[in-house]
Amino acid sequence: MFNLNRFISDSVTFRPISMFATDIEANKGKLIEEIKDKRVCVIGGAGSIGSSFIKAVLRFEPASVVVVDLNENGLAELVRDVRSTEGLYVPDEFRCYTLNFADPIFERIFREEKGFDIVANFSAHKHVRSEKDRYSVQALIENNDIKAKKLMDLLMVYPPKHFFCVSTDKAANPVNIMGASKRIMEDLVMAYNKYFKVTTARFANVAFSNGSLPDGWIHRLQKKQPLAAPSDVRRYFVSQEESGQICMLACILGNGGEVFFPKLGEDQMLTFSSICDDFVKAEGFEKKECVSDDEAKKYASEMSFESTVYPVVYFNSDTTGEKAFEEFYVPGEKIDMNRYSALGVVEQTVRHEMEEVNLFFEKLEVIFEKEDFTKEQVVDAIKEFIPNFEHEEKGKNLDQKM
Repeated sequence: MFNLNRFISDSVTFRPISMFATDIEANKGKLIEEIKDKRVCVIGGAGSIGSSFIKAVLRFEPASVVVVDLNENGLAELVRDVRSTEGLYVPDEFRCYTLNFADPIFERIFREEKGFDIVANFSAHKHVRSEKDRYSVQALIENNDIKAKKLMDLLMVYPPKHFFCVSTDKAANPVNIMGASKRIMEDLVMAYNKYFKVTTARFANVAFSNGSLPDGWIHRLQKKQPLAAPSDVRRYFVSQEESGQICMLACILGNGGEVFFPKLGEDQMLTFSSICDDFVKAEGFEKKECVSDDEAKKYASEMSFESTVYPVVYFNSDTTGEKAFEEFYVPGEKIDMNRYSALGVVEQTVRHEMEEVNLFFEKLEVIFEKEDFTKEQVVDAIKEFIPNFEHEEKGKNLDQKM
């Protein structure tokens, strides 16, 4: 039987235990002190990272957990998961709400609860494919930035002791609008650090996270569809468990204004095609590498259920926003690589002041109000705000690929 966690450990991260296990054990006392009997609110908690964060936090016995997410099915699965995991503490007050964190209903919950001790925001458009046209770009920025500002303003009413908002490695020297939106988000949330503690984390691809390309292979296999992967894109990977742990550590242990990232060496980057090779083997097949999507789909349609050969298509990336490699920090940022065993910390970086952030948001609002605004106008506005934003429009997006 295929075991996903075992496969990730053996063929993706090459780690039998979490890379953050040592840091968690070394800081166990502080984690207990800051989480046990505290009230926690997790926004976007049904996703892979948010749910992993919740499972990491539950081990330190919070008094209550309130989870908000638009994914009703994901919330149902989250509850099943935490209540079915051996040894995992679940407080009596574990409440899930299917709603948008920018809705008036969430504001009502927040005000009636008089805030929370710990607030973590995982709600985000996370896919590079989210910039296919002007409508998707507006939705991406609305969610990742404009609604995030509304949340920060609300938190001012009852400031949390710990606030965390997830970022991405793609925020360092961004080449796509999604990455740029998260870099903007970093500036936005850090502007509130003078009112309450704010931390964030940039980290690697989460192996087989919901909606990711590797996660899609599992679904394609069930549907007897060919597998596809780029052969020239190299990425760092962490397990889903590790993704939640790095966020917990950053949230609780970080000083205000700091950005955490995993200490991963360049030799630990993998291509998606190499992972796909191992995935096919782990599922008991030999791969048949096809030269085109059509060839692969035809082969899959004619394949018997007893077949031991499975079709794959590997290709070079040619879509807008794909970055050939990943990086967690950029020149000019003050880095501490010694504080933790497996975590690096961006202690200081150049940030925009609140006034600059507000002016940028006003500029975006003016653009979005125009009936005929273009994606190019949004890109130009972002380039003014983030001078090192190197966006290259290739006229092709991931929704146009298998």
